[in-house]
Amino acid sequence: MNKITHFATTSILAAALAVSSFAGQAGTAPAPAAKAATTAKVATAAPTAAEIADAKSKGLVWANTNSKKYHTADGLHYGTTAHGKFMTKEDAEKAGFKAAKEPVAGSKAKVAKTTAAATTK
Repeated sequence: MNKITHFATTSILAAALAVSSFAGQAGTAPAPAAKAATTAKVATAAPTAAEIADAKSKGLVWANTNSKKYHTADGLHYGTTAHGKFMTKEDAEKAGFKAAKEPVAGSKAKVAKTTAAATTK
């Protein structure tokens, strides 16, 4: 009889601990669906002309989050890539972004004008 009482007491105690442990974690454990939502990439809207102008005035670079390259305010792709965000050059470099190697905005037009002028002489 003593063994039965001991077994019953131990089983009840174990069940009570399991229930209280589960109840204590219920509020702190993230739901599986919520975790999946945070790991998925969220599409962001392209910056507006006002946001681009504001970022230029603050001296920010445009960091392309896909290529891990950053574009300066005088670059052709500043604020125009599909995935990116504005940040300081220092923050971009700390995050592992590298400077994009691109011609500056308007340089293609200058080259075209120079070439056209040279061929008409």
